[in-house]
Amino acid sequence: MLTKIAVVTILVRDQDEALLFYTEKLGLEKMDDVDFGEGNRWLTVTAPKQRDVQIFLQKADSFGADLTDSVGRAPTWAFNTDNCRETYETLKGRGVKFLSEPKEQPWGIEAVFEDLYGNKFSVVEEPGEAVA
Repeated sequence: MLTKIAVVTILVRDQDEALLFYTEKLGLEKMDDVDFGEGNRWLTVTAPKQRDVQIFLQKADSFGADLTDSVGRAPTWAFNTDNCRETYETLKGRGVKFLSEPKEQPWGIEAVFEDLYGNKFSVVEEPGEAVA
């Protein structure tokens, strides 16, 4: 039986550039960085409070695949937050490009941003999670 999500793959053009975005702008932490040679590198980041789920920043033309046409076409993933409006302001101040401002939705307050490759992410504050 499947028990949990362990790794999510995001296709990127440049792993070092992506690492800076995900760590310096979004505040995630580098978890694994293993060079397998021949341009194949296992590079993952994770949320500080959820280290059991890793985001694999896969170079689109590594590990025997050429997925360069798929960069920026990943499905939207969601990050939870205690305060969507505050997170929005912090990330926007770091230069993160938002496609929508925080907005009340039936599932909570949500804002949508994209990374430097066009992959879309939601920041969601679930109902009852707001911090005063």
